Formats: sequence, structure tokens, C-alpha cells
Amino acid sequence: MQEQKIAVFSQKETEFIDLLIKTGTRRYVAATLVCLSATPEISSREIERCADLRQPEVSLAIKYLNGRGWVKSRELPAGRSGRPMRSFSLAVPFEEIVITIEKEKRKEVNDRLIAIRKLRESIRECIE
Repeated sequence: MQEQKIAVFSQKETEFIDLLIKTGTRRYVAATLVCLSATPEISSREIERCADLRQPEVSLAIKYLNGRGWVKSRELPAGRSGRPMRSFSLAVPFEEIVITIEKEKRKEVNDRLIAIRKLRESIRECIE
């Protein structure tokens, strides 16, 4: 039997995942993002194991991250037979992704505050 190394999240990486979730990021996206940030290149199977995710969750996360331009992939040669695998890596630095998330969340908060101000103005107009 071959010995395999299975990566497990450190306390710091688990904290990153929790913080990303608090920003509104889905758990499977957050876990996949942290896996990608921890290694130069990783296969979807390794992401499943590392993040304790199912294959469909990894696929959804990769699709989301790819749509944002945050991940790049390459095809790995197939072994003896079967489907070729893909490996993934971050297309932009993790810090840049966090900055993008911060900007988006600031915009969301500002948009909500503007809506609340408009609501207050509308209520005042109705009362007067």
C-alpha cells in the first residue's frame, strides 16, 4: 500500500476560512480558496481531501473562482487510462483577492446605507 500525505488545515487556515465565511463567502468557496492559497498547485482531488469537500462542491467553487479570474488551471496527463485530471492555482495573489472582497463588501454596505437614508426621507415626506 502506498503512503499518501493528506493536508489538513492549520489553526490559522481554519481561521481564514471562518473569516471568509463571515464576509458572506460560501464555506466550500472559502475552503477551496484557502487550499489554493496554501500550495502553488493542487488537484481537485487534493482540494476535496484537504478541505473535506465533496467533488460537486469543489467543482462549484472552482467555477465561481474561475469566473472571478482568481484561479487558473492546467490539464494533468492521465495515468494509464481514464479521465485526465486538472490542477489549479491562484491566478492572483491571495491578498489581492481579499482586497477585492473588501471593496465589494464596502460597496454593499454603502448601497444599503443609501437605501436606508432614502427610506427615511420617503417616510418623512409621507408624514408631512
